[in-house]
Amino acid sequence: MSLLRQPLLLLARSAAVKKMVSTMPVSAGIVRSYVPGETTDSAVEATGRLVDDGLRVTLDHLGEDTLDAEQAEATVAAYLDVLAALSARGLTRHAEVSVKLSAIGQFLPESGQKIALENARTICRAARNAGTTVTLDMEDHTTTDSTLSILRELRKDFPETGAVLQAALKRTEADCRALAHEGSRVRLCKGAYLEPEDVAFQDKTEIDKSYVRCLKVLLAGEGYPMIATHDPRMVEIASSLASRYGRAQGSYEYQMLYGIRPEEQRRLAAAGETVRVYIPYGLEWYGYLMRRLAERPQNLTFFLRSLISKK
Repeated sequence: MSLLRQPLLLLARSAAVKKMVSTMPVSAGIVRSYVPGETTDSAVEATGRLVDDGLRVTLDHLGEDTLDAEQAEATVAAYLDVLAALSARGLTRHAEVSVKLSAIGQFLPESGQKIALENARTICRAARNAGTTVTLDMEDHTTTDSTLSILRELRKDFPETGAVLQAALKRTEADCRALAHEGSRVRLCKGAYLEPEDVAFQDKTEIDKSYVRCLKVLLAGEGYPMIATHDPRMVEIASSLASRYGRAQGSYEYQMLYGIRPEEQRRLAAAGETVRVYIPYGLEWYGYLMRRLAERPQNLTFFLRSLISKK
């Protein structure tokens, strides 16, 4: 693990640093590298540009750790708004939404899980009516059981709902086996959260090995794997495994973050692969940004320079 990763992940929860970054316009340049805007219109415009380039999209309205019912309802409304806008633009054949359950009430006292489930149902219903789907984002390990429980309930009425699993967690290979069935959509990522040693692999090599083991399970299964990685080696391994397991192009997809390796995204799409770009948008971009910096610490130099620049 990079020496910078842990401090950056800790900074993701620093209110003081968030305030500094949020109030300095000079930081906007690097923010736009990862987040195309704060509004529905900006998200839909970015989606249209990517679709025109032959890519697909999943949209995440940024927000997490919601502890207020009104805020959770506002997040649901934002998803309904973006789904309506995508439908109006004819983009829902190529674009879906990703939802963090913590943003729609999962942590509310007493009945958070029930509230999050009902809010997720509302979004899933709107997505289906618009002609698209929802994927439930996965957060830190303390939410895994709750998220998978809500997923099971949602899939009773909306079996197309996607799941996300994180290879850094030691439990994930078993979770992949449980979800690698027909009709199941599973996004496999490495994981961007700082997790304790008893539940997660700490060494990059061990995380990579876990990712490959999980890939084998998903690609050998009957579901639809969504291979979320920017690692050239993992892309190559995934391609080889897809061939080994007789996977035709279109029976799986690659996923990459907005602003990360755009040329590779287009290269894969030009080669006939399905490639989906994860677009985050909205006001609550800070925690997301810090986790992206933790994944790619080489971006830190430009970010720090933007904070101290007066131009």
